[in-house]
Amino acid sequence: MTITMQSIIEADRAIRPYVRRTPVMEVDPKDFGCDWGGRLTLKLEGFQHAGSFKPRGAFTTLLTGGRETRDLVAVSGGNHGAAVGYAARALGLKATIFVPTFAPTPKVEKIKSYGAEVRLIGDNIADTIAAYDAFRSETDVADVHPYEAIGTITGQGTLGLEWAEQCPDMDAVLIAIGGGGLISGMAYAMQMGPSVIGVEPKDARCAYEARKAGAPVEMRPTSIARDSLGAPSIGRMNHEAISSHVDDLALVEDDAIRAAQKALWSQCGIAAELGASTALAAVMSGAVTPEPGSHVGVLVCGSNVDLTTI
Repeated sequence: MTITMQSIIEADRAIRPYVRRTPVMEVDPKDFGCDWGGRLTLKLEGFQHAGSFKPRGAFTTLLTGGRETRDLVAVSGGNHGAAVGYAARALGLKATIFVPTFAPTPKVEKIKSYGAEVRLIGDNIADTIAAYDAFRSETDVADVHPYEAIGTITGQGTLGLEWAEQCPDMDAVLIAIGGGGLISGMAYAMQMGPSVIGVEPKDARCAYEARKAGAPVEMRPTSIARDSLGAPSIGRMNHEAISSHVDDLALVEDDAIRAAQKALWSQCGIAAELGASTALAAVMSGAVTPEPGSHVGVLVCGSNVDLTTI
């Protein structure tokens, strides 16, 4: 199965009863210390069920492609686990989620709130993945991959389809990258539309290093946003999609990510997690310089954050 605009449209139809159409908000770039004489629109996917875009991929994986539905397992820094837990509850399934010990408490509690079993293992995501792989090999459960799977990528593409319908005149969109499933799906969905720019923390730059090397490479991310943007390697399918359909990649410092998170809260009352603030950090810090007069879209992709940390 290949990913096409038609497959993304079909996924959108399949998951529509289970996901929200999230809002967009046009803001003044000057409120964020920017001024290119153009427009800035935020896509607020943090209002999605389970607090991030991830249910789109989870439901697509479970509802399309003739997949056999049975008990589920997933590995996650938090958001994917919450999405799988939410989808499992909606479809009457049991889910076991492997989560690293550094995952934020709000994300862990959200996973538990959906009735999923949480296994906190590993001080880094590589150790968590090793435990998850061992569990998969010993049990008859269905895996829901967080980023490198046809269903996941196609499902995340429904977000690009929706955003393009809401804001058809955007010139560029900025999207944070973790393992690459989100930006891959959105890039497929927006091939005939705006420029797609990926943004990573400098200390969790697996897509950037893969582009430089010409293939995925292993990393140990240390960024403050690693719970959501801390994949140890970009997915191979995602690397191919990024190479073909993503126009540019930008890197941002952790301080810039924190500043963007605080600005979203102070200027708009938006509680965004660090990973979800990363795309805006690229504009605020100058890592991305929009074309004069252009309409730029920034994806704010998750809201699972402890408010006391903002």
